[in-house]
Amino acid sequence: MQGTPPVIFIHGFIGTFEPVRFESGYASPDLLGYGEHRSVPFERIALPAQVEHLRAFIDHRFGAGPVDVVGHSVGGAIAMLFAHAYPEYVRRIVNVEGNFTLDDAFWSASVGRMTPGEASAMLDGFRADPLAWLSGGVAAPAPELRETAARWLDHQPATTLRAMGRSVVATTGDAGYPAALAAVFQRHPVHLISGALSLDGWHVPDWALEQCASHQTLEGCGHLMMLDNPVAFSAAIRRCLDF
Repeated sequence: MQGTPPVIFIHGFIGTFEPVRFESGYASPDLLGYGEHRSVPFERIALPAQVEHLRAFIDHRFGAGPVDVVGHSVGGAIAMLFAHAYPEYVRRIVNVEGNFTLDDAFWSASVGRMTPGEASAMLDGFRADPLAWLSGGVAAPAPELRETAARWLDHQPATTLRAMGRSVVATTGDAGYPAALAAVFQRHPVHLISGALSLDGWHVPDWALEQCASHQTLEGCGHLMMLDNPVAFSAAIRRCLDF
């Protein structure tokens, strides 16, 4: 690797996380319950289990690290938990509107409280109109994003969303979670990326803004900024990793 670690992209609550125009070595593994791992049972899907899943993936694919980790939304929380559990595996972290508090888990909490039938009906409704679903995180979704939105919505079953929703609440609501995040900031450079249209809904503590290595806000972008402006988003990640 010539001294340049590979980059691990950790996807969020729904869909995948594939960067555009990103030339360095990277991987975008499916988390437990998603894609090739969609058959993992409900009871095995939790944020701590995702951390161990990532460690096993990195060991198999790259050896023991170090790697750079880029996590979006719930994936941002998993990236921070991974760095806390395995600090020797991580060089730098890019946290893209990752969960800092329970206030960032409003939708996850809602899905976690659903019955199996309610969660399935919700996902079926999204799949019936992918662009309408996408408009919740993309400023003005273009028609050509319909296929991407449909693919993201098909990437996981409703059972995965229920399990992840419950675990996000349990993990980020734990009394020790803020201290774990603070420890990561003390050990690693943590870069923050936000969308200008979604920043007000991201509950980043003042101490994190003061201690972060950098904070970039992408104009005209919402929470799904990698779809709003994929080229600008990849450039922002590159600035973090070249910092």
